[in-house]
Amino acid sequence: MSNPTHKLSTHSIGARKGKEKIVAVTAYDFTFAKLVDPLADLVLVGDSLGMVVQGRSTTLGVTLDEMVYHTKAVARGLKRAHLVADLPFGSYQPSVRDAIQSASRLLAEGEAEAVKLEGGEAMAETVRALVSIGIPVMGHIGLTPQSVHSFGGFKVQGKTDLAQKQILRDALALEAAGAYSLVLEAVPAELADEVTRTLRIPTIGIGAGPKCDGQILVLTDLLGLNPDFKPRFVKNFAPLASLVTEAVGEYAKQVRGGNFPEPEHCF
Repeated sequence: MSNPTHKLSTHSIGARKGKEKIVAVTAYDFTFAKLVDPLADLVLVGDSLGMVVQGRSTTLGVTLDEMVYHTKAVARGLKRAHLVADLPFGSYQPSVRDAIQSASRLLAEGEAEAVKLEGGEAMAETVRALVSIGIPVMGHIGLTPQSVHSFGGFKVQGKTDLAQKQILRDALALEAAGAYSLVLEAVPAELADEVTRTLRIPTIGIGAGPKCDGQILVLTDLLGLNPDFKPRFVKNFAPLASLVTEAVGEYAKQVRGGNFPEPEHCF
C-alpha cells in the first residue's frame, strides 16, 4: 500500500497505468469516506447517490447543489485517496460555459480534485475547455447512466462492430481532449481490453472485465447493503444487509425488554 499520508493526485492515478491496478469506490458521506480512505486509490462521489441514497430509479434527478453537498462531506473524510465528483445531468451538457461553472463549484465548494462527465466525442470540446483552465476531467463511456432513456434501459453497450468502433473513437477523442482517465461501464471485456491497450491514460472498469487499469464499484453494492440489486458485474464482498438487520433487531429487542440502556451506558 502507498504511504497513507501521501495524497494521490491525477498524476498518481495516471502513473499507475500498466504498473499497478487502480482501486476505486464510490462514497457519499464522511463516515464511509474515512473508512475507505486507507484502502482505495480513488473515491468517486457519484450521481449514483440519486439511486442508492435518495431511492430514485435513475441518476437524472440529482442536482448540482446535492453533488456539492455530498462531495464536501466526503472530502472531509479523505487524507489519501484521490477525490472525483460527478457532474450531474443538465449541469454541463447545455454549454461549455455551464460546464465550467458547474465544475468550478465542485472543486471550489465541494473540494473535489477532479470531475467526471459522461459522453465521448460529443463532449470532447467541453473536456478540452475544462482541462485548459486547470480542471482535471475523468471521462465516462459505454453505458452512461445519464443517457438511460436513449439506451432504452441499463443495457450493455458495444455489442455490434459499429458500436465498438464508436466507443473506441469516443475513448481516443477524450484522451486527445485532455482527460486523465476514463471509466468504461458495461462493455464487453474484449472491447475494454482493446481500449485499455490503445489509450495512454488509465481505464477504470465497471462491468468491463479484468483487463482495465482499475475497477470501481458502488460502495453499497460491494458491501451487500442492497441484496435485491444483483447485476452480473457486482460482487458482494460482505453481507452487511443481514448484519444491519440483525443488529437493529437486537437493539429493538433490548429496548422493548428494558435491557438497554444498562448502567454503563448512563451518566
